[in-house]
Amino acid sequence: METLQLLMTGFAVALTFENLMFALFGAFIGTIIGALPGLGPANGVAILIPLAFTLGLSPETSMILLTAVYAGAMYGGRISSILLNIPGDEPAMMTCLDGYPMAKKGRAAEALAMSAIASFVGSLIGTIGLIMLAPVLARFALTFGPAEYFALFLLAFATLGGIAGKNPVKTIIAAALGLMISSVGIDIATGTQRYTFGVLELFEGIDFILAIVGLFAISELLFFIEEKAGAGREMIKVNKLSLRPKDVMSAMPTMFRGGILGFIAGVLPGAGASLGSFVSYTLEKQYLGKKGRFGEGDPRGVAAPEAGNNGAASGALVPMLTLGVPGSGTTAVLLAMLISLNITPGPLMFTQNADIVWGVIAALLIGNVILLLLNIPLIGFFVKLLSVPPMYLLPIVTMVAFVGIYSISHSTFDLYFMVAFGIAGYFLRKLAIPLVPVILGMLLGPEMEKNLSHALVLSDGEWSTLFATPLALGLWIVAALGLILPYVIGPLLRRRMQSAVSKTPITD
Repeated sequence: METLQLLMTGFAVALTFENLMFALFGAFIGTIIGALPGLGPANGVAILIPLAFTLGLSPETSMILLTAVYAGAMYGGRISSILLNIPGDEPAMMTCLDGYPMAKKGRAAEALAMSAIASFVGSLIGTIGLIMLAPVLARFALTFGPAEYFALFLLAFATLGGIAGKNPVKTIIAAALGLMISSVGIDIATGTQRYTFGVLELFEGIDFILAIVGLFAISELLFFIEEKAGAGREMIKVNKLSLRPKDVMSAMPTMFRGGILGFIAGVLPGAGASLGSFVSYTLEKQYLGKKGRFGEGDPRGVAAPEAGNNGAASGALVPMLTLGVPGSGTTAVLLAMLISLNITPGPLMFTQNADIVWGVIAALLIGNVILLLLNIPLIGFFVKLLSVPPMYLLPIVTMVAFVGIYSISHSTFDLYFMVAFGIAGYFLRKLAIPLVPVILGMLLGPEMEKNLSHALVLSDGEWSTLFATPLALGLWIVAALGLILPYVIGPLLRRRMQSAVSKTPITD
């Protein structure tokens, strides 16, 4: 009953005219970002952060906007997968397997509509799971002491590569780089300057908003300049929509199973939507067996991964809101936004900032309806956007980033710093070093250091206090497994995903 009352309070926040309009705007922009190959939800949220500051939005409205962008990008990733056989982002890879064959058979509109409905069902299941699980986990997290929180942050870094991680060693290097950057500034405990080199602007540390926009948006522009990808892509023509209610109902059990599996995958720190999409598709294929024609254009082969990755997107918000540990790359960017708004994610957020938490959750429910209503009637519009050359789109994105960052601090130093992070991000990506762990290191580093210091002060410098409680010891064990498992499971899982996708030819 208490949860229902809090949810009603959230609807009161989300249904104000301003918040509703920004949810609509975020859903629309997010779908466009998701549809463009290569950008993805993390980039989309990072690009919109400066806009939220420029417009002077309240914390509630800012988070509703960015969460709507996140949800919209997860919806939009399927469009290029179906029409171009090119995933908008990694979680949409599995949608290529049956979405593109359906499009080649003249059923592109049916595939797009089915994927939109599956995205709605998966996201709805994930949001309901978030409503049910988050308050319980938040109450449990109130029992954490500094030793438990330190072990939890360590667990977040250990599992950051995810079960489908490309290279655990490079992930650890990236996280270590982020932790090093987080130590720049004045040590709060001792007042000692650390790595400031006498530069006044570094005394307060490095703003992670600069790092996020530079690493994601600016590095993307540099990659575009290098590749000189000036032309749009030729895609399959979208036919008139002829999806029958009977077809939707036959795929509904697939959507429910995919949404539940995706939510479970999303709650696991570091696993994310890619795992949710893969598990939903492969298990559904095994469950249906000869009843399905997966890989040949089966609508259920579109419904399963879309329900899975959208369920995982909502599930990834659970550890972020309750523990302050992001469940995916995009939630790491959302975590940065919360911290920049002077809001501390974690169990106390459910009492101290309940309006923001439940406003965001209510906005997710409303946003799902908005996205379903947008994505089916506006299929033709989103399809046409894919033919727009990137040479027109990316400069606009970059301009928004520069104006937004300058409007926050009115400092040219910040612009230079943002460009420096962009150049660094470009070289890190060339070396196949992931960017999200760098951001996570910057975000969690100060809290990790504070909890370690607090735990040692309480125990008079006794290091054994970090392993003293069963909960802390359990987190250390899980963290150790998180470091080991990617070496064993990760390469195998990724090979299976890539071999499955390679069954259909990639369109140039």
